[in-house]
Amino acid sequence: MTEAGPELPFYRDTLGCVHCGLCLPACPTYQELGDETESPRGRILLSRALAEGRIADGARIASHFDRCLGCLACESACPSGVRYRHVLEGTRAELNQRAPERGVRARLRKLLLSQVVARPRRLRWAFAALGLAERTGLRRLAQRLGLIPQLTERLLPAVPPRQQRLPLVGAFPPPGVTRGRVALFTGCVMEQAFGEINRKTLALLQANGFHVDVVTDQGCCGALHLHDGQLELARRLAQRNVDAFRGADVIVTNSAGCGAALRDYGHLLGSAVAADFAGRCRDVCEFLAEQGLSATPAPFPHRVAYDDPCHLCHGQGVRTPPRALLRTVPGIQLVDHPSAETCCGSAGIYNLLQPELASAIGADKAGQLRATGAEVVITGNPGCIMQIRAHLSGTGMRVLHPVEVLLPESG
Repeated sequence: MTEAGPELPFYRDTLGCVHCGLCLPACPTYQELGDETESPRGRILLSRALAEGRIADGARIASHFDRCLGCLACESACPSGVRYRHVLEGTRAELNQRAPERGVRARLRKLLLSQVVARPRRLRWAFAALGLAERTGLRRLAQRLGLIPQLTERLLPAVPPRQQRLPLVGAFPPPGVTRGRVALFTGCVMEQAFGEINRKTLALLQANGFHVDVVTDQGCCGALHLHDGQLELARRLAQRNVDAFRGADVIVTNSAGCGAALRDYGHLLGSAVAADFAGRCRDVCEFLAEQGLSATPAPFPHRVAYDDPCHLCHGQGVRTPPRALLRTVPGIQLVDHPSAETCCGSAGIYNLLQPELASAIGADKAGQLRATGAEVVITGNPGCIMQIRAHLSGTGMRVLHPVEVLLPESG
């Protein structure tokens, strides 16, 4: 063995794998492709070989890590407690250094992530341009000309009105007695594509007696950059958020992917301050289930299937709270389904980078959800909402975020 192995930070995490194979049934890519190199166990062995110098050419194995969804179902299945996410992120960062992707698409993706997604003002400009394209018909024209693939067009959400894309900042007291004070993490794409959900999250917290602070200097959580192997940029974005929320006792999130990233800042930054920040983060359903609802949700007389976002159930270990809250909604019929914790194929921008595999996984999920007989699917992650909506298109089934059915009646 060379000295490379012990020097790479992800190497130690690979040593915990005992090759039992219990992760294989939980892995969507292994289930779809039936290839050991497309399983967590196989990828861990490849990571170890890379670290030990037994694989010198990173380009030979990069595709196997590109095809990983990062859904973390393997972590829930692993009896040894292997932190696969750290192996995956570390390996991708190492491959990004050793064998950076070539070609226009790869360069464009990295440019968009680093120069647009990571910069809130530029991201607002980008969505403003998309909004203009919608209003003028350019988006429809691009679709008709085949410039936007059909599946990609189905995945992209409509650009919300301008008032829902303006920066949401300030201090927002509750209408009555204050039970506590929290800070709301609004995210980057979440704020621009799903601004209404951020505002409903704010309203839900206020209605339940919480003073909500939306701090100015917060920004992108860095999850997409971490998944893309841009480790140092992810660390800079993480440090910005740690600094921005330094005075907050509780940081509430409503995006499972962002929440999982924020709660792993202690590992990402390796500091006690970052670990303390991570310990103060709570998913909105987790937080409200802990505190209890003081405002009764409006009636919602529908048959509902709750679908667990991977980065909420596997990434954060939050499973019971959303269901417990939904059961308090008058008139709701909550139906269980056996595939609730399987990945929908969204995985950040995976459905844009691996469209065929993501589409197959998404179609499986949609079929399982249709079989429940539900009228509405509820899930707490923007990527999952977009993916599931796309694959349920034409069925009449709606896809909502939990906060949308937990709000009390207005007026």
